[in-house]
Amino acid sequence: MKPVKYIKNYIGGALVPPDSGDYLDNVSPFNGEVYSHIPDSDASDVKKAVEAAERAFPEWSTCGAEKRFRILTRLADIIEQNLEDFAHAESLDSGKPITMSRSVDIPRAHSNIRFFATAIMHFASESHHMEGDAINFTLRQPIGVIGCISPWNLPLYLFTWKIAPALAAGNCVVAKPSEITPMTAFLLAKACDEAGVPPGVLNIIHGLGPKAGQAIVEHPKIKAISFTGGTTTGREIARIAAPMFKKLSLELGGKNPNIIFADCDFDKMIFDTLRSSFSNNGQICLCGSRIFVERPIYEKFKEEFVKRTRFLKIGDPFLPITDLGAISSKSHMEKVFSYIELAKVEGGEILCGGNIIEQEGKLEGGFYLSPTVIEGLPHDARTNREEIFGPVVTIMPFDTEEEVISYANSVVYGLSATIWTKDVTRANRVAEKLEAGVVWVNCWLKRDLRTPFGGMKSSGVGREGGLEALRFFTEPKNVCIKY
Repeated sequence: MKPVKYIKNYIGGALVPPDSGDYLDNVSPFNGEVYSHIPDSDASDVKKAVEAAERAFPEWSTCGAEKRFRILTRLADIIEQNLEDFAHAESLDSGKPITMSRSVDIPRAHSNIRFFATAIMHFASESHHMEGDAINFTLRQPIGVIGCISPWNLPLYLFTWKIAPALAAGNCVVAKPSEITPMTAFLLAKACDEAGVPPGVLNIIHGLGPKAGQAIVEHPKIKAISFTGGTTTGREIARIAAPMFKKLSLELGGKNPNIIFADCDFDKMIFDTLRSSFSNNGQICLCGSRIFVERPIYEKFKEEFVKRTRFLKIGDPFLPITDLGAISSKSHMEKVFSYIELAKVEGGEILCGGNIIEQEGKLEGGFYLSPTVIEGLPHDARTNREEIFGPVVTIMPFDTEEEVISYANSVVYGLSATIWTKDVTRANRVAEKLEAGVVWVNCWLKRDLRTPFGGMKSSGVGREGGLEALRFFTEPKNVCIKY
């Protein structure tokens, strides 16, 4: 389970080069160097993958939940047994601290597979008795070939979040990981062979979104698309897929509010707010990037939050003391930095951070940005409305509950929100009024895999997780039997 110089596609149970013979550079944000190459796949490769999936579908869809459970559980075990190799590859590819890869990304990846392998054994459908003469029952049948496209911020974590329920439900999958972070998906292909996943059940195509990704979305034999990524890309996927009547699950951007009331548990709040602001360099769709603090504790919060932010250690992802590693790519670092510059133009004050860090030695050439806290912007400034997806947060005071709810709901996104208060009645009242698919009260990123996950407004369409995912990856069929 080691990284290789030339990554290959995984089609029909075999590791194969792209039809074109063309490759893309894979740059490690750790030091900015090209350390491997990935297939520059196109519609020809996708066509072969779909054909392989179609060949595998009849047997995989009818082999029974128990057999799929055994194979997927073996796959989860192999990932867990090779955790160190997967974690090292994840950090080298994405720039995130190895401590996060070891404790979050890779454990969550094998947990995803194990969860859905088990869930399909308990998946049941409903029946409806019509008094006197008939009964209706619902069959839940696999759809066929599914397209799964995952992002770069949590590479294996979100890749498995999609493919695991699709496979458990009896579908075959053509999946594309991000071209920025392809390595753990390549290692997953090797693990599939070892686990005995039948050829064609899972096919992994590497390459660019406008070529390989678009070919997946456009292919007429792919019946459903599960995508996580930016809202602009999601809108384009919907434009292509909707006229083809494909099922769509789109988990898109976020601009999530943290709402902090004066009666909160301050110590717990400040710890989790720092975590929700800068975990994975703020490159998690659920990070809280707009922090609203009730005025009586605003100055206290500002002083403590800025102090703790300055103590965060930025640097070598492979050192256990590192809090923030590298930004995922040079272009993304430049995008994030442009918002810091925009905040200054909009009248914001940089309380800490705000600069690109030029590293030395083995980190020279890497993509490092200091965690940044900004004050003094109105709630409707561009910096407060547009997704930045980096280690940048804004802080603002508020006076009333109604005021902060209007601030929180004023953006086009509606993915998640966090509320800090000891008042249970207020917590329930505010949670109900927030336009967000996930609301945490007195915690952050506390995830139960059984619960529905997704966003409102421009943050997406549909829900993933638990039974919602198994429902998405199956077609309901009503059967009515008259006595």
